[in-house]
Amino acid sequence: MNEQHIPITCADGTLLAGTLYQPHEVQGTVMIGPATGIKRQFYSHFARYLCGRGFAVLTYDNRGIGESLQGSLAACDASLIHWGRHDMTAVLDTLNARFPGLPHFLVGHSAGGQLVGLMENAHALTAMCNVGSSSGQLRNMRPGYQIKAHFFMNLFIPLSNLVFGYTQSHWVGMGEPLPRQVARQWQQWCNGQGYVKTAFGREITKHHYDTLSMPSRWLLANDDDIANLKNVHDMLSVFDRLPADIVTIEPAEHGQRSIGHMGFFSRRAQALWPLVGDFLLRHA
Repeated sequence: MNEQHIPITCADGTLLAGTLYQPHEVQGTVMIGPATGIKRQFYSHFARYLCGRGFAVLTYDNRGIGESLQGSLAACDASLIHWGRHDMTAVLDTLNARFPGLPHFLVGHSAGGQLVGLMENAHALTAMCNVGSSSGQLRNMRPGYQIKAHFFMNLFIPLSNLVFGYTQSHWVGMGEPLPRQVARQWQQWCNGQGYVKTAFGREITKHHYDTLSMPSRWLLANDDDIANLKNVHDMLSVFDRLPADIVTIEPAEHGQRSIGHMGFFSRRAQALWPLVGDFLLRHA
């Protein structure tokens, strides 16, 4: 297995930081779409697992995050729409250029699966497997967590954006600091229905959610306060033609004390990873 840091060039000239994990014999490629504000290093152990099963895997930092931040965060104009339309498109283009003729897969974590329909080249994906990916609709969360979510989304984000020009999300354990437009859209979309659907006809006038029809698997842990079953179905309502295999994970059945929204990619959760690896191999 070979690991190398590679630059990813977007159509608008933005450069993203990426890490490519390449096995000796490649039977397919995987782009790992990160959750909101999560750096690519978080997925390194999981990427090595997929690489060991014959996939070339590309992890990346979205613009404004980690090593893809250029200049000051307060001056960064990145948005969730940019992440889907430009960044994810460029990542898949990079894999296709390096490994033409092979099947290409998306493994999306939270936002990494939500934004797939904004990709210009989404139809080039053979299949996708999403983990903890849902609409994140606040009203469908359990009451105790809903209070925390409302505080973060509807008080902390607007106040932090006003005071600092970006969201200090790391202060409350919500990943890396976020560009203000990313956080603003995140707030608006989680307060609506169908996540991106909230912006249809306004900020989003072109998308592929209504035409995607590749096989998909949606994994959710039953202790995930964000991607609960109602919110997974709410996200799937945005796709008109997408076949979806929904798998609910009971942590104890896999020797896990908890999984939540982030734990699937931890090394302690390796017993869960074949749920993704086996699915990809079936469609390779």
